[in-house]
Amino acid sequence: MDDNLHELMADVPDRYAARLAKLVELIDAFCDAHLNAEYKDLCREMAVAVCQDGSPLLKGKPEGWAAGIVYALGRVNFLDDPSQTPHMKSTEIAEGFGVSMATMHARAKILREGLSLIPFHPDWCLPSRLEDNPLVWMLKVNGFLMDIRDAPREAQVVAYEKGLIPYVPADRQRAARNDVE
Repeated sequence: MDDNLHELMADVPDRYAARLAKLVELIDAFCDAHLNAEYKDLCREMAVAVCQDGSPLLKGKPEGWAAGIVYALGRVNFLDDPSQTPHMKSTEIAEGFGVSMATMHARAKILREGLSLIPFHPDWCLPSRLEDNPLVWMLKVNGFLMDIRDAPREAQVVAYEKGLIPYVPADRQRAARNDVE
């Protein structure tokens, strides 16, 4: 068992450990063959998130759940959009795991509802797409919805320190300008 998998196992109840190991095996093989490391890491995180007490993941074949995870995460990140890289149709995901479309859709629906997944979901957005995800940056400030990237750096720092945004945009912009100069 690789160290990363051992760390993941620490975050799930013992009775889900074997299921998580199988899901990670299936997801890793699929993502290595068809997607990328970013999808693989996020799919692993989703597998951990759903291998928790009360989850139905112990029922049914692991291939169906693995396909459901990839498909649900792909919907958040528009994997089926041909303008995206990587790009993959839902039929290809189901075929890749050897499950029916109905099984994959049923498992993904459970995941979508359980994790409240929506397109652009900030917690399940690929890291490379965070900067362009409007839901990551929209915050309510003094009762008004605003894009925190337009706020002064000090407000961005406060939002970052509260865990509301993944990084301080002004610092990245400053670093980018320094790289250009």
